Amino acid sequence: MSAPAPGTDGPSARPLTAQHYSVAPTPASPEGYVAPGMPGTPVTGYEPVEPAPRATPRRRTTLAIALAALAMLVGGLAYGCAPLRAADSLGWLAIAPAGLVALPLGRLGGRNRLLPPLGALLSAGALLLGQLTEHLRLVHAEGPGRRGLLHDTLTTWRADLRPLDAAFYTIAVIGGFLLTRRTANHG
Repeated sequence: MSAPAPGTDGPSARPLTAQHYSVAPTPASPEGYVAPGMPGTPVTGYEPVEPAPRATPRRRTTLAIALAALAMLVGGLAYGCAPLRAADSLGWLAIAPAGLVALPLGRLGGRNRLLPPLGALLSAGALLLGQLTEHLRLVHAEGPGRRGLLHDTLTTWRADLRPLDAAFYTIAVIGGFLLTRRTANHG
C-alpha cells in the first residue's frame, strides 16, 4: 500500500509514521543535518585524549632468581629439619620446596623461557639439601667419625638412597617446572 499522491484526495489523516512510501520522502531537515545525540554529530569543545599506555608489569628476573635461591635454602633446611620420626613419609612432601622455589620465579620473573627449567633444578637442589641436612643431623647425633662430619654425611646419604628417592626427585623436578610455569601464566 502506498500513500496517495499529494493533491489528489487531500492530505492523509494517518500519522506520518504509519505511512508507506514507494519512494523515499523528502527530508524535512536541511541536507547534512544530524540531530544532536545521534551518531556522526560533531561535538564541540571535545579534544580527544590519547589512551594511556598499557602498563606492563616489570619483570625482575635477577630478584626472582635470588629469592628462588633463598627459597631453595629455606625449603631444603625446613625439609631436612623435620622430626626424624616422620623421615619415612617426608619424601612425599617434595612438592613443598618446589612450590617455595616456583612462587618467586613465576611471579617476579614472568614468562621467561629459562625460569621453568631453573625452577626444576632449584627444586631438586632443595630436596637434595633437605636430605643432606637430615643425614647431617643423624651423623651429628651419633658423633662424627675419623674422616669428618661432611664425609660421614655424604657416606650415609649414599648408603640410604632408595629407588623411591628417584620418585621424590622426579616429583620435585616436574613440580618445580610446572609450578614455575603456572605462576608465571597467572601473574
